[in-house]
Amino acid sequence: MTTRNAVFALIPALMALPAAAQAEMGVSEFTLDNGMQVLVRQDHRAPVVVSQVWYRVGSSYEGRGQTGISHLFEHMMFKGTEQYPEGEFSDIIAREGGRLNAFTGRDFTAYFEILAADRLPIALELEADRMANLQLSAEDLATEREVVLEERRLRTDDRPEGRFGERYSAVAHPGTGYAHPIIGWADDVAGTQVDDLQNWYEQWYTPANATLVVAGDVEPQAVYELAQNYFGDIEGAAAPEVHDPEVLSPPGERRLIYRDEQTRVPQLRMGYEVPSFATADSARDPYALLLLATVLDGGDGARLAEELVRGSQVAAAAGAGYNPMTRLDGEFSLYGVPGDGDVEAVEAALREQIKRVQENPVSEEELERARSQLLADHLFELDSVFYQAMQLGMLETTGAGWETLAAFEENIRALTAADLQAAAQRYLRADHLTVGIMLPAEAGDEA
Repeated sequence: MTTRNAVFALIPALMALPAAAQAEMGVSEFTLDNGMQVLVRQDHRAPVVVSQVWYRVGSSYEGRGQTGISHLFEHMMFKGTEQYPEGEFSDIIAREGGRLNAFTGRDFTAYFEILAADRLPIALELEADRMANLQLSAEDLATEREVVLEERRLRTDDRPEGRFGERYSAVAHPGTGYAHPIIGWADDVAGTQVDDLQNWYEQWYTPANATLVVAGDVEPQAVYELAQNYFGDIEGAAAPEVHDPEVLSPPGERRLIYRDEQTRVPQLRMGYEVPSFATADSARDPYALLLLATVLDGGDGARLAEELVRGSQVAAAAGAGYNPMTRLDGEFSLYGVPGDGDVEAVEAALREQIKRVQENPVSEEELERARSQLLADHLFELDSVFYQAMQLGMLETTGAGWETLAAFEENIRALTAADLQAAAQRYLRADHLTVGIMLPAEAGDEA
């Protein structure tokens, strides 16, 4: 039996587990008097704990002139406080045998530690200290600003895919914070001053704008008492109300043709503006779009690999994807790399695939295979304590609510082929579409 067949042979057994597993690993929620939210998920299989502090602020909260400040501030959060100067936070976690890091997204900034369960108080003390007492200096800013600008050069400015991706996002998400890169435009990053960072800190890094997620070998009441002890006395106003710009709905089909002297192989990106968990009028639609993406690109047996890559060979690579965990509307994306340089043929083939799922329901066999794969991936990911915490934090900070995690399997199992067809007809329309094509520069072009 192949590994893949072995995985799917396990599906019936896995499907019988979640109800019992849910009872054993339920989520407890608390709110401190200062507005800080605390989520605790118990998992007693190993004496390990994951602690994450999520702030409801990311690049989509930024305007022109301040892009990249969320990510730059993430770097500055490691510069220390009076009690724990720069480097001590990391040294303490390392001495305790733990790991730490942070990440910035479009809708959140989060900081985490992974430790032995009995070391949780150390992580909470350190996080509370920098939530309340971070020290910002012009010297530290100058250092980290150069680090971020170099990171931008390596990841974006010096890579054709990076340059293409930034241009595509600007066209695909007009009028919202998703139009600019998480790392920010270089001139905005270069112009950020200490006062800008201090204002950002005071506005967004308050208890009322934060969620503490703790997952692992812990007891909820004990975590609540620790959170109250370390975070309970921190004061701070509620974060500013966010007013996202109104955008055209639907915005109309947009096309980007980008030529780059460093690329040798054409690339195609297509994206349909679709709802997320947080913005959908029908709670069923995001799940239908997730399952539809799996029908198209759920492994070697999915439609795009089977028909475009191995079948007609019009594409050397092709795929589809959808992330429903966004604060604003999301994107149902498709991509393709032509097998013979004919990018128009790849676009036509992908459009034909979309037309097909709109006009004809997927077969029951395809539906069950995609459902099994999606649920298997979800259940295996939940085997990770870190992933459990990640899901809770991401769902909560994007406005979907952590309860969405508990309902995931039930909603996927309830979908029918008609649901997938209806979602494709409703959202995968030309007036919701952005097409981006990257081509090699022609002779005489200036990149």
